[in-house]
Amino acid sequence: MTWDLGQMPDQTGRTILVTGVTSGLGTHTARELARGGARVILAARNPQKLAVTKAALLDELPDAALEDLIVDVSSLDSVRSAAEEATRFGALDALVHNAGVMATPERRTSDGLDLQMATNHFGPFLMTGLLLPQLVASGDGRVVSVSSAMHRFAGKAPLWDPRERRGRHSRWVVYAQSKLANLLFTHEFDRRARAKSLQVKALAAHPGYAATHLLSYGQTMKGSGGLTSIFDAAMKAGAQSAEMGALPTLMATTADLPGGTYCGPSRMQQMRGLPQVVGSNRLSRDTESQRRFWDLSEQATGITYP
Repeated sequence: MTWDLGQMPDQTGRTILVTGVTSGLGTHTARELARGGARVILAARNPQKLAVTKAALLDELPDAALEDLIVDVSSLDSVRSAAEEATRFGALDALVHNAGVMATPERRTSDGLDLQMATNHFGPFLMTGLLLPQLVASGDGRVVSVSSAMHRFAGKAPLWDPRERRGRHSRWVVYAQSKLANLLFTHEFDRRARAKSLQVKALAAHPGYAATHLLSYGQTMKGSGGLTSIFDAAMKAGAQSAEMGALPTLMATTADLPGGTYCGPSRMQQMRGLPQVVGSNRLSRDTESQRRFWDLSEQATGITYP
């Protein structure tokens, strides 16, 4: 059964933190949650872009309850600082890990982690652990990770030292592994939360083939320019809109669904259309890989979950 915005429950009284809100899926996710009545914490790494985004949302939705939080999820230090600042928001009903990068050139962060793995998994993993008390405090917390259909092309789970360089770098393989990581995390987090009787569940979503700036940024590492415009135009020519791409995330964040649910487009092999509950590959559901990757993630980020 497909889902649309008409089915989104009233969000009044909920506090939801969304990362990567300054473009594409993140902007549309934040807009619809705010339109639905939620208090939305807009999280992004660029203060200027965040201010522009917040002003634009308030121009459209003058009564929206919006807060802002500066965080670069690729930096573990930035995540720690942001999590400390986020205590002022009190209980969190949902944490939406939308920020991400796609197929960037090989690059290591200051923590010695691959940029894609740091941004798409390790930063969000640390952030979730640090904000867990606030998610539990809501009494019905929810963690939503934005994955990708590309997880199917990972080949293998990244169960090695993430600070170790392994052979020839393939930007697309690393991207696929980072999106597989989102699903391994979702399933293992949800299982552990249930075992501990924590009132928090984890879900995941993917946008299908949606027109965002991810591809152009990954190829050029720039937010604008001639080549960036060419990549963006190519995406728009064949992809569904970012508004449609955000619907699976909104479904996972607001619909009455059990933990471990994965939401994605319903048509053209999950590439476009209204969202529904979808499946993921066998590797993402392998409990041993989930457990081992969780242990590795705790070691890499220096956090131990309850």
